[in-house]
Amino acid sequence: METGAHLSAGGPGSGGQVRAASTISPGPEPGHGWYLKCKQGDIAERVILVGDPGRVEVFAKELEGVRTVNANRALITVTGTYRGVAVSVAAFGMGAPIMAVVLEEVVWLGAKVVLRAGTAMSVAPGWYGRFIVADAAIRGESTSATYVPMSYPAVADHRMASTLSTVLDELGQDWGLGLIASYDGFYSELFALGSRRREEVLSLRATLNSLGAAATDMETSALLTIGRYLGAQCGSLCLVTVDGPTQSALDGQEREESEAALVRAALKAVTRCPIGDSST
Repeated sequence: METGAHLSAGGPGSGGQVRAASTISPGPEPGHGWYLKCKQGDIAERVILVGDPGRVEVFAKELEGVRTVNANRALITVTGTYRGVAVSVAAFGMGAPIMAVVLEEVVWLGAKVVLRAGTAMSVAPGWYGRFIVADAAIRGESTSATYVPMSYPAVADHRMASTLSTVLDELGQDWGLGLIASYDGFYSELFALGSRRREEVLSLRATLNSLGAAATDMETSALLTIGRYLGAQCGSLCLVTVDGPTQSALDGQEREESEAALVRAALKAVTRCPIGDSST
């Protein structure tokens, strides 16, 4: 974070004294983001978070009146309307820490419904190539623990999960409700690139399978936990693009068609999800 004051030795004639070159700002101005260089009014009440910045472009093609409201640090964010409803799409890259930064800022700027639209790797058989709507998540990542104790649950907003279920049925997609386990270390916990970590990865996968987890990713548990803590209605929709046991991956036309379906489902669900008291 390049926000701190720094000290500089004086040049000729300065007497060699050390002087403060800048002061530290106490924080972002009210209604402004810190890393998302936009202000209130730039972010819609309904937001889709994606990992890949390139996926933002795919979503943008489906929006009307779309405009880029942030390009800082590759956290590409656009806002437009889908069938008359305002929606923003923001990229966070990979992992829970930066996802939490983007989540914090979009909620700060007015987001009320936030949906992760991304990919996951299967743990249990029967999930590869399907969509998974997270009803809850295992908190294997560390970021959410900086907000709330580990006893705090990672549970999806029921309105978001219900809307996703209806939309996926309407679109004729193969999907299911499931438990997603989120971890920080992709090559150390989720996917063995070589033999060095294989035993540990296989052991964790077996444990997760025994606990009823359907798939793994790096962000869902943090989103559901932190989002609920912040008062946002959050959900996670993932396309299971990697089969954990065989390390097979969706590719080619099948991947393109499935990703297009992910975009359609996410936009329909996030713009149709009711906003309000959870008891209604």
